[in-house]
Amino acid sequence: MFVPIKLERKNGRLIYVRDDVRKILPECEIVVNPVEPINLPKNVTKYLEIDFPSILIKPNAVETIYLKFPVEIGVFAKHDDKIAIVDVFTFDKPKYTLYGNPKNGVVCRWFWSEVYYEIPEVDPLREGVLKLVIRNGGDWVEVGKVVLDCHAMKIYYGEFASCWAEMKILSKISAETAFIDKPIIKGMKKAIELYTTRRLIGRAFTMEWGLK
Repeated sequence: MFVPIKLERKNGRLIYVRDDVRKILPECEIVVNPVEPINLPKNVTKYLEIDFPSILIKPNAVETIYLKFPVEIGVFAKHDDKIAIVDVFTFDKPKYTLYGNPKNGVVCRWFWSEVYYEIPEVDPLREGVLKLVIRNGGDWVEVGKVVLDCHAMKIYYGEFASCWAEMKILSKISAETAFIDKPIIKGMKKAIELYTTRRLIGRAFTMEWGLK
């Protein structure tokens, strides 16, 4: 993917330039890949809410849909197996919302997506593809949003960024969501993660303030 960054070598150092960002780096490998979309303009939340047209799901059904999610791009300095973040930027203007009530709810990065039943075309500098598997073990349920904990996000990329998540319906107004560490297309490369020190195996989020 094309990104608007420039690297110059000077006096045994690398000069990194992007717009008004300028940093001096040692000689190292530079890696550019999509990162968890919760960093800009400031890191105010770890949650991502994607709203979409409501879909009605039958009792005891499993529904697989594809949604778009916002992309942020990370630039990393790498030496041996040690990695440092250099820069994070996006081509979109991030929006935020409150999921739940003002007292107990959570602030989320907000994004709107249509619902797709096959992998959609995306603008790879702005959008990625989320594969969402919805498991409904109860009655009829209507779903029109998903909230995810991005500290557990597993991004893979090739021609575009992607991730895979599961949503287990608990009731008509609640569900549990979690990311799955698999690419949605074979051969995709796993992105460097920003939040590896904050991750827990099997980290999940319980949506208890509604599914639409």
